[in-house]
Amino acid sequence: MSHREFLERAIAAGRGERPADLVVRNVDLLDVITGSLTRTDIAIVGDRIVGTHHAYEGETEIDGSGLFCAPGFIDTHLHVESSCVTPLEFDRCVLPRGITTAICDPHEIANVLGLQGIRYFLDCAGAMAMDLRVNLSSCVPATDFETAGAELSADDLAPLMDHKKVIGLAEFMNFPGILHRAPGVMDKLDAFFGRHIDGHCPLLSGRDLCGYVAAGIRTEHEATTAQEAREKLAKGLRVLIREGSVSKDLHALAGILDENTSSFVALCTDDRNPLDIDEEGHLDHMIRTLIALGRPRHHVYRAASWSGAQAFGLRDRGLVAPGQRADMVLLDDLDACSVRQVIAGGRIVNDELFAARPHVEPVGLTSMKAKRVTGADFQVKAFSGETPVIGVVPGRIITERLHMTLPQADGLAQVDLDQDAVKVAVVERHGRSGSIGVGFVNGFGLKRGAIASSVGHDSHNVTVVGADDGDMALAVNRLGEIGGGFVVVEGGEVKGEIALPVAGLMSLEPFETVRDTLIPLRRVAKDLGCTLAEPFLQVAFLPLPVIPHLKITDRGLFDVDAFDFVRQEAAE
Repeated sequence: MSHREFLERAIAAGRGERPADLVVRNVDLLDVITGSLTRTDIAIVGDRIVGTHHAYEGETEIDGSGLFCAPGFIDTHLHVESSCVTPLEFDRCVLPRGITTAICDPHEIANVLGLQGIRYFLDCAGAMAMDLRVNLSSCVPATDFETAGAELSADDLAPLMDHKKVIGLAEFMNFPGILHRAPGVMDKLDAFFGRHIDGHCPLLSGRDLCGYVAAGIRTEHEATTAQEAREKLAKGLRVLIREGSVSKDLHALAGILDENTSSFVALCTDDRNPLDIDEEGHLDHMIRTLIALGRPRHHVYRAASWSGAQAFGLRDRGLVAPGQRADMVLLDDLDACSVRQVIAGGRIVNDELFAARPHVEPVGLTSMKAKRVTGADFQVKAFSGETPVIGVVPGRIITERLHMTLPQADGLAQVDLDQDAVKVAVVERHGRSGSIGVGFVNGFGLKRGAIASSVGHDSHNVTVVGADDGDMALAVNRLGEIGGGFVVVEGGEVKGEIALPVAGLMSLEPFETVRDTLIPLRRVAKDLGCTLAEPFLQVAFLPLPVIPHLKITDRGLFDVDAFDFVRQEAAE
């Protein structure tokens, strides 16, 4: 159908001169601008709404009696890879919960496979029922202090910037590079000048924040306190409130969402695993939690839809109104955000819609190229004085820099279970350097065994945490055998695992299978003494050298505040 033919049909149906393609009858429509509730029919032609606040006839009709209607939800920043499933399975997992648009940064797969990974996501986006939009990964690798599987320059990204699914440049994590005008960073800012550039600047404030925003950054999701969020709002950033599986900022930031700010605040999940999606929800979980915390209801729904659309330049959605994209959520209860039915782009979301999508071939099935290791590879030379230890903070990806006096034997620093100081190592797995960084971490509560993951933000080397060197080696080697994923080892025996062979990040299985596999895997991790609610993603964030304060890469312990490696003199 040509644009003109569509316009003829849309105008005629909106005027009631002909039946619409689809009509939702007698539904209570929530106006996210005024907060009013109006019982009405909603008429749709193609993928557009053509009529509201009147009675309509449709070739297909849905009885909306007793239901409420809100605009489709927009997740303004996420990494599909963290769901542990492919984009098409992610589609099937979250679209029925009302997420009709998601804006993703594929930098997890891009750090492993480069442009091949981004093109895979763009191919998937073209096949999905939901509207997956892509921001091109700005930091591959995130820093020069780790070994990634690829490097992407401005020249690499430029040919993709006009793809119909691309919005702009994804989260610019290398904020020191912006502030110091590093040449490669400036190349990307220049290439995307005038387009949307997403931000990532945890704890940045004062004049440094001004300099960062002056680079053209427009959105930011790393605020973890209301004070930080309000400064970013005051300096022109739209704040994306985040509630992931590890980074849980919703309660801390709920107070900033009110009638004055809701047009400049949106919602995102960043990294959320299938267990949390199944047990709690996705954006629907954020919406009902914010309402339960006393946030004004229609302002919460506005932040979940219209505000996100405006922040990222998606002017055709976020309202249930004529001329808007037909993305709608039908709910039994607005306060509980209990979703009954979803309409995405004018199509009723059901099993038949998902079954009709084209297949997209997976990529990166041979990405695990780490050398085999032994327990001796995880020895740590004792240092004079106290040893720096990464301090994990449950529910946050920000870590503390601790100092502990650890026991020594034969010139080597030892695990100290009484102080909850176990080993952490990052093993390069892209077949490039073969390097291994080793240190200590506090906060896991491990008493024995090891937990290993090929998901290690953002360069995705193998990260392993353990109380026993031999178990650590077995866990790392087992990941190579299964093509990546998560492994739990105790006493020289693999106790649980899940294979994630798509770039070592995503499963080839349905999301239900992944969910059902993660439940016993989480249990065996807790059997090692682990006290963290989400141990695997917490492991995955230990090698992220752009989040304060102390992290580890395949090249060693990294002081994020100094933006340099930790250097200490060895004990004599």
